[in-house]
Amino acid sequence: MGSGAFSAQNIRIEDSAYVFDVVTPNGVITDIHFGLPGHHNLTNATLSLAMSYTYGVSAEDIKAALASFKGVRRRFSYQIKTDELVYIDDYAHHPTEINAVYQAVTELYPGKKVLAVFQPHLFSRTRDFADGFAESLGKFENIVLLDIYPARELPMEGITSQWLLDKIQNPNKQLVSKEDLLPLLKETDAQVVITIGAGDIGEMVPEIKELLHEKY
Repeated sequence: MGSGAFSAQNIRIEDSAYVFDVVTPNGVITDIHFGLPGHHNLTNATLSLAMSYTYGVSAEDIKAALASFKGVRRRFSYQIKTDELVYIDDYAHHPTEINAVYQAVTELYPGKKVLAVFQPHLFSRTRDFADGFAESLGKFENIVLLDIYPARELPMEGITSQWLLDKIQNPNKQLVSKEDLLPLLKETDAQVVITIGAGDIGEMVPEIKELLHEKY
């Protein structure tokens, strides 16, 4: 995975973060730590390293910057990260982004029970990408849908979360109201919980975090 004369090699996961080496034209930079999961992020990290290194930034400074980079708010944002429980919040609101979240979670937490909660954002987007959403969400082991967050839009006939839910080819799926989400999370035995969406689900994150903390 790389850019021209720069390539990421010996990629491994330690403490649910990437550690990798980058081959440069002048040798190898080893043991780079980078906490944003997903191969797209790894590619971006390698590209930014290549640019910085080419412009004369030292390998040590680059390593320090990548190790401390926390990413963009609500992009694979760890709310709880313990051995017993992981809670991640992500702003994903497009099928490609949801696929990236799924890929990252699967790679970082193989064998753990995962529950993904998705709040669709906008009736128009749900309508336009319904099949893509159904496919990307259906990959998660357990999926919970909230009602569509309308933002500025008026409802569209026939475009509902139930309609989207019916398209998901996965038996472990359910539609819940926002009011019923916290009780559901209180009962779940999932070890990895993810909230996904660009609507007001983001405002529920502190409550969800507190509830999950209390469980453990």
